[in-house]
Order: sequence, then C-alpha cells, then structure tokens
Amino acid sequence: MDDLYHFDEFNFHALEDKFSSSNDIFWETKGHNEMKNVQFSLPQDLGDYNGTDESLNSNFGFIPNDPSQEQEFLLSTTSQQKYHQDYEAFDNLHFDMVHFDEQFPTKAVPICETKNEKQYHQTPVEILKNYGKGFKRLLHDEGKILHPIDDFDLVTKNEHVRKKLSTEDIMKIAGTRFIQSSSSESSSSGKLILNHPFGFSFSGLSDEEKEDVALAESLLACAEKVGYQQYERARSFLSQIESLSSKTGNPVKRVVYYFAEALRRRINKETGRVSVSSNNSTKKIESLFDPEETTKDLNPTLIAFFEDLPFCKVSMFTCVQALIENVTDAKKIHVIDLEIRKGLPWTILMQELQSRNELCPLEILKITAIVSGNTNNSKIIVDDTGKRLSEFAQSLNINFSFNIVMVSDLLHLSEDLFEIDSDETVAVYSHFALRSKIQNSDQLETIMRVVRTINPVVMVVAEIEANHNSKSFVNRFIEALFYFSAFFDCFEDCMKKDEKNRMIMESMYFSHGIRNTVAEEGAERKSRNVKIDVWRNFFTRFGMVEKELSMMCLYQAELVAKRYACGNSCTFDMNGHCLLVGWKGTPIASASVWKFV
Repeated sequence: MDDLYHFDEFNFHALEDKFSSSNDIFWETKGHNEMKNVQFSLPQDLGDYNGTDESLNSNFGFIPNDPSQEQEFLLSTTSQQKYHQDYEAFDNLHFDMVHFDEQFPTKAVPICETKNEKQYHQTPVEILKNYGKGFKRLLHDEGKILHPIDDFDLVTKNEHVRKKLSTEDIMKIAGTRFIQSSSSESSSSGKLILNHPFGFSFSGLSDEEKEDVALAESLLACAEKVGYQQYERARSFLSQIESLSSKTGNPVKRVVYYFAEALRRRINKETGRVSVSSNNSTKKIESLFDPEETTKDLNPTLIAFFEDLPFCKVSMFTCVQALIENVTDAKKIHVIDLEIRKGLPWTILMQELQSRNELCPLEILKITAIVSGNTNNSKIIVDDTGKRLSEFAQSLNINFSFNIVMVSDLLHLSEDLFEIDSDETVAVYSHFALRSKIQNSDQLETIMRVVRTINPVVMVVAEIEANHNSKSFVNRFIEALFYFSAFFDCFEDCMKKDEKNRMIMESMYFSHGIRNTVAEEGAERKSRNVKIDVWRNFFTRFGMVEKELSMMCLYQAELVAKRYACGNSCTFDMNGHCLLVGWKGTPIASASVWKFV
C-alpha cells in the first residue's frame, strides 16, 4: 500500500510562506483561497435547546485555587496538585446535535528541518505591502454581504456612529502608517513615532487610540531594526515601548508589552547579553511550565478559557457533528483520538448515540487514546479520563470500551497496536493535536502513515489557523502580532469579569507562545502553527481528500457561538470546504473533514 502514494519532498516553510496570511488576514484573497464570510442560520428555528444554556456555561465544580502570583500558579501546576473535580457537571455539558432535515439539502524530506534551518530576511514594509493596497476591513450589508472599506474612512467619517476600534484595527492602522513612514527620518531615529506626517488622516481617533497606534507603529519599527540586526537602534525603541506598554493596560498595551518582552529576549540572545545565571533561571522556569503538557489536564484557568471564549467549543461541536454524520448507520463505532485530554467530546457523542438508539441500536462504542512519551503524569491523566468515560457510558447503558496505545516515541506507533475488528466503523479525531508535531516531522509522518493504513471512514481535524512557521523572523513577527492581537481583544471582551484567569492566560500561556515564536530559532522554536492550505497540501500526500462540511455542521458552529455573551464577534468564513472560526474577521481556528481514496 505504501507504493500507492508518492511521499515526495514536502516543505512546510515554503508552503507556509506561499500561503501566508497576507492573503486572508486582511481579506483580500484571490483564486482558490477565497474566503467567504457567511451566516449559517437556517430559515426557521429548530426548537428549544433543552436547557443547554446552563450546562454549556457550567463551571465544572472546581474549588478555586486563587494563586496571587504567576510563580505560585507555576508551582501549583508542576507539583501536580489535584483539584476536586465535579465530573457530574463536567459530563453534563450537552448540546442538541443538529440532525439532517430534507428541507435543508445539504520517507519524505522532514517537514521542519530545525537543524539546518536558515533564516532569510524581509522587511516589515515588504511583508505589509504584500497584504494588498492598504489595509482593508469588511463592512456588513444587512448581515450577509461584505464589502471592503478603508480604515482611513473608518476613522474619519461618521465619527458619531463608529464603534471603538478593535485591537487588530489599531494594528492595521499602525501598519498603514508604518508603510507610509518607512523612509522618513522618524522611523530610523529610534524615537517614538508620535508626531506623524500622516496624522491628519486619523483625526477621528480618540486620544487613547492615537497613543495605541503610535505604540504599535513603534513596535513594528523596532522589529524592523531587529530584522536588520541593528540591535542598538532596536534597544532605543524598546526602552520607550516598554515604558508605555503594560501587562495590566488595555489590550493594545498588553499585547505590545509581551511582544516587546520577546524582542528584548531575542536581542539579548543575539548579542550575548544574557548572563549564564539568568539564562539558567529562565530555562528552569520554562522547563517547569510546558503549555502542551499543562493543557492535557484541567486547571481553573483552562476551564475559564474554555468557558468564556467560544473557539474551542465551536470547533469541538463542529467536529463531533461531522463525525456523527459519518457513522450514522454504524452499530460498532471505534474512534481513535490523537490527543484525548479529558475526553469531553465523547460524553457529547455518547449522549447523541443514546438518543438515536431506537433507530440504530449501538452495539459498542470503542475509544482508543494515543499517549506518547515517558511521563507518568500523562498516563495517569488518560487513565482517569478512561475511568470517567466508562462510568458515564454505564450511566447511559452504553456498551463501552476504552483502550490506550502508549508508546515512548510516536516513531514506534504502528497499526498493530490498535485493536480493530473488521466489522467496526473507524473514525479518527484530531482536535489541535497535529500542531505540536510539526517540529518533529518524522513523528507527524508516522502518525499519518498509520492512520492511512487503518483507513478510517473519516478523519475530522481542528487546528489553529495561523502562520507561525516562516523562516523569516519579520514575517513571523507580523503574522503573530495580528493573530495574538485578535486574541487579546477577545480576552478583553469575553473575560471582563475574570481578571485573574485572564492575566494568567496572557502572562503564562500566551506570553510563552509569543516569546517562542519571536525570540527562538531552530529546535528551540516549537510554536510552528500553519494554516489550512499547508495542511491541505500535506494531507494530499497521503491520499486524503477534503469532504464538504454539511450545512448542519455549519449551523452547529453558529449555535454554539450564540451561547456566548461575546458570540456576536465570533465570525465564520469558508476556505474551500474548511470552516474558519475567527474573532471579528481574524481567523483563529479551522475545522475540516477528510477521507482516504
């Protein structure tokens, strides 16, 4: 079977730069990458939601830990302190799955060569100009049609009706100003850009917005100096940027604070100014806090993130809906989960399978979780998940089997490790599971070869929709700046009443991602998200074709978003057959469905 498909050279870097967000982060896409902002609401309401508001927004019953300092939070996570977990509330998370209604028809070269990874340099002006002529936003016309409008007009016309600019809007305006001023004396003097020759064009901005634009513009100028390796000039910018940004300010000042922190670290590493003791201390703290490991279990901050922000639930329910539609007539279902974590999707799946039992009795549901590495903690977490899922299945009278495929290294993964019966309907579920394997390309190749050999009826995939894998430092910097700006804007809107967990999420999890993307290179740079076009090309190598998401999947996504107080700012776009879930138009995550041919 291996001879059926030619695993030729695949370069994630080359593809990622080719399919840069320059095409879609500013909504000026062309050709097959065109994105369409859509609304999925059906012509009529499908009825009530059986009290899902309460269960969807339940708090899982955690006893608050209330760490007052980041270090205290760090120690609490690394000491494996166990929180009391009321899984009854956790498992009762339920959403009516949308049902079909006829009235709504519906060995290759390593992916990421970190050892020989050579940087190439681009200036911010070159990259920003690639985004198209100026920076465009989309203006809704009766909630359906979107028209590009110029940010200049946005801030200078209809001042009495315009809303406060989002964090990303500020960044777009700063990018426009930076392009226009790139050859001016102010952009090379190392001074904060406040008195700008194009300032009259933004007379509609509030004083705070003007300050934020100037701050963001100076950050771009600083990144340019770092790209040119003009570190002393960059330090001049940084000193002023750091004095005006703050981890406790508005979203612009907060995101600039963490990007400035990352730039400072990069400069220090490049110039050798990091002391041995300081470097060892930083490495010790970072080794204690690993976001990939931490997110495998639950803590109050992750639960707050899951409860308050729509992206995880939207992508999860969409993927579960797609999975159900592809096993609708199966009596023996076997789901392989590439990153099971706490197994929340499977409590939802069980409830749906029970509800269809009269029409199609379920004989058995099997879940197989893949666990890699030598960390005993991971095994404990997955064992706990299996026990809880078994208890939940028993409460629903579902015949259930939970298996763990544990390997010390994913390179050792093989189809022989999976207990698959010939009469089972097999599906693969990957929810933000592949992104962490991009750096370890051999592992990613192994996973996909094994999955292809198993030949499931469907593979549902959710991934982060971002370009953080370019060899160009400046390209990565700008892409990450817009992506994280959208997230910080979302934090501000969705976590207003939870200052503590918002600050922990920003200062621990997101600062780690920013720092790793901006300051690290080679094997140390582990944050390497890529966009759906890159995944699409990668999956094609394994004989996979993309299936169209049903209208029911799209409607499910919209239903979940509407359950959030900030759900109106959650936007949906289509890239081919893939659903992009975004924040005020900026893509955040993707959901797609695949089959083998």
